[in-house]
Amino acid sequence: MATDQTPLNTNGHDLMPRRADAVQVLTGTRSGEPIVIGARFSCASCDQTPTYVLREGAVHVQDPCPYPMGITTEITLDVPSGKLIVTDDLRDVYDVDFDAGANYGSALGKKQVIEAMAALGCAFGNVNNTCPGLYRQGANSYVIAAPVRDDNDVPSLPDEACLAEISTELWAYSIADFDDWKAKGGHPGNKLLGKYTVVDVTPGTYKFTYHGAERGFDHHAADTVVFAHIERVPTPAS
Repeated sequence: MATDQTPLNTNGHDLMPRRADAVQVLTGTRSGEPIVIGARFSCASCDQTPTYVLREGAVHVQDPCPYPMGITTEITLDVPSGKLIVTDDLRDVYDVDFDAGANYGSALGKKQVIEAMAALGCAFGNVNNTCPGLYRQGANSYVIAAPVRDDNDVPSLPDEACLAEISTELWAYSIADFDDWKAKGGHPGNKLLGKYTVVDVTPGTYKFTYHGAERGFDHHAADTVVFAHIERVPTPAS
């Protein structure tokens, strides 16, 4: 069969390699479906394997993606102790099956793992191999971010705002209430990877908004990469 370059209408799915606007299609079909070469096997957002149809000179994905903009995931973490344990890996206490749902490499898979970890009491998120930190942004406001340094070695986020560096041997951040972690068996001698930092915060409930599974999120951007925003949830008494 001959090959040509044919436009691909992804129907909202994240299937294209970066900086590609067309895929290679064999001039023919397999079981009635166009043979597509060069696109991802499954959508990086919803983890669905696409069904392709060929019409009007282009390849189309039959069903739309339910997450065409990727996924922004919000969870809350109760911190009654006023102390956060911050690291990459707290699976000694909070552990879930990463393979229980969608592929963890997809936006849906990340959302499912984040929510499963939050249900156990751990704020978790993928950060690739960026070694970010927990940075103060204001009163009861923080970010998980990876800053960059300019040609004069000036960081895009001030060093004094960094409350905890996160060694990403697990390619993730893991944050929990310090007393909850201890009560569930956490002990420094049980650390699997990296190192712990304990950070004092105002006691209360914190909302974590994870951005790393949004469409177009670039882990290696030339400016500060913000993986998550963290805000204390206001209460009538606060």
